[in-house]
Amino acid sequence: MEKFVVSARKYRPQNFNTVVGQSHITTTLKNAIKHNQLAHAFLFCGPRGVGKTTCARILAKTINCLHQTPEGEACNVCSSCVSFDAGSSMNIHELDAASNNSVEDIRSLVEQVRFAPQAGKYKVYIVDEVHMLSNSAFNAFLKTLEEPPSYAIFILATTEKHKILPTILSRCQIFDFKRITTNDTVEHLQEIVDKEGIVADKASLQVIAQKSEGCMRDSLSILDKIVSFTNGEVNYLNTLEHLNILDHDYYFKLLESLMAQDMAGAILLYDEINRKGFEGDMVLNGFAEFIRNILVCKDARAIKLLDVVEGMQEKYKSVAASVSAGYLVSALNILNEAEVNFKMARNKRLHVELVIIKLNFLQQAIELTMQEGNLVKKKRVDGPVAIKYFPIKQIQFKVPTSVAPTGVSPNNEEGKVYIEEKRKQEIDHTIQTPPLNKVTVHSATVIPITQRTPNVVQETPKPTVSTITQQANEANTSTTLVSRGNLLDTLRNKYGDKYTIQPVIDPIALSIETLQSNWDVFANKLKEENKISQGNAFAQASLEIVDENIFKIQVDSALQQKFIEQEKMNLSEYLQNLYHTNLIAFTFEMSEGDRDAAPTIQQLNSKQRFERIADKYPLIRQLKDNLKLDLDYY
Repeated sequence: MEKFVVSARKYRPQNFNTVVGQSHITTTLKNAIKHNQLAHAFLFCGPRGVGKTTCARILAKTINCLHQTPEGEACNVCSSCVSFDAGSSMNIHELDAASNNSVEDIRSLVEQVRFAPQAGKYKVYIVDEVHMLSNSAFNAFLKTLEEPPSYAIFILATTEKHKILPTILSRCQIFDFKRITTNDTVEHLQEIVDKEGIVADKASLQVIAQKSEGCMRDSLSILDKIVSFTNGEVNYLNTLEHLNILDHDYYFKLLESLMAQDMAGAILLYDEINRKGFEGDMVLNGFAEFIRNILVCKDARAIKLLDVVEGMQEKYKSVAASVSAGYLVSALNILNEAEVNFKMARNKRLHVELVIIKLNFLQQAIELTMQEGNLVKKKRVDGPVAIKYFPIKQIQFKVPTSVAPTGVSPNNEEGKVYIEEKRKQEIDHTIQTPPLNKVTVHSATVIPITQRTPNVVQETPKPTVSTITQQANEANTSTTLVSRGNLLDTLRNKYGDKYTIQPVIDPIALSIETLQSNWDVFANKLKEENKISQGNAFAQASLEIVDENIFKIQVDSALQQKFIEQEKMNLSEYLQNLYHTNLIAFTFEMSEGDRDAAPTIQQLNSKQRFERIADKYPLIRQLKDNLKLDLDYY
């Protein structure tokens, strides 16, 4: 029976071209070999399982190859390469600094450096996990590392460069290895499964690559385990089961329940996940990663950062379009804090359920802090705030002042008489608004057509008013009102085609039937705009007609009133357009149950607080009297 060899060793790269994901380092080393510009000491640093030790062995093998290729690669057929592949080469020495980190081990290594190679040009010393050496061992290694013999080359490998002394770093040529990307890992795994005759879909290989987090050795080890678990057939579902990873469909369902504010559905879904054996911290971490991917899809420029299996990108994009960025950022903050505090929680399940409850009501909390689509700072209101009403000011229009006609001088008698006559007409036809509490008037809009010049038209406010009537003040008579028909005829006769006069439609009186119907339409419109909280608040409110222009809104709580007040401007505009009047107004009335539920908290001063404590604990008052203390109250 042939002995099994793990894939990490069986498919270990044997030359620079087969190293995955480190082209910036392999190209540099090959060029250095071709141009004979090798340094005497190298430091390979980077994450675990990315090829540091592999590149060190390939470099040692290549520089001693007897027949190097023009590209700077080893031939793999000469005696030096064959002995190296068999592990019998005398020109390479590996030292594990994790278990050989004393001064004596380094001194023994330095003693071997004195002997020249018997075959080949270089003796290569690979020191793995070099950061584990003690300070004394580093100091014993300094002189040899700075001025080694011409045939000696040192290659140091470490995952923690910051632990190495600066004196060592300054003597080495440093190469930083990077994590292997998901695409490179998937391509390498695909090559291996093709060679081994394993049936594997691309989605399962992507999950393995994501789980390995850029470590090729880990991804190969995971592949070996799954192949043994599935008897040579690797698919998406058994890969998730073996790696104990929660399917992303659960996260989509959880987010859908949270956005619909279905707290019961979200908690029941977590119960189903918990019964499958997934721990709470895994759920929090996986959901946070899912929210991060949704947030990445909000901007087209950042979609390249989306790290999901193939075929799921479009679903992530569609969900991201329906969720606000403010909700996603706040949810990430809550999940991150919950994941940090998870270990300190005694009841792990309750801790996760509290997070789900927070996320369920997070949308309402964000909506309460929104004003005109923008986040605003919360303000504390200590008392009731009166609604501001702006009274209609008296507005006057002056008819155009005419000058003397052409051919008549304003300085002679005829011109003076003409101007005086026009001024009398101007005074007699002054237009102003009467008090609203005395009469009921109709409105009209005056629209100027011709361009006005300073010496022709004089007017104080804008040429559009809500109510216009004619008022004539005479010495012995009271105020006389002109009907709309007479007023329009007077304006047409006076101004001719200078203005276009448009009458406004008569207002419609409020009735509970039409008001309730229009109210329900507005509530449904809010729900269609994804304003679920506001729509529910409108649907639960009760209406009562006060008079023909005012109605009362009965609410059950201050929170419901807050949601309705957020849409106050849109509601007023909606009702004014329906009833053709800008006098529509509404008030709020709180139900008795909610009003009595809020207890009144009495604020005590320092003296009252002391008296209350002394009544509860008499020894405190006795101590004060015995010591004859005088207390400073504030």
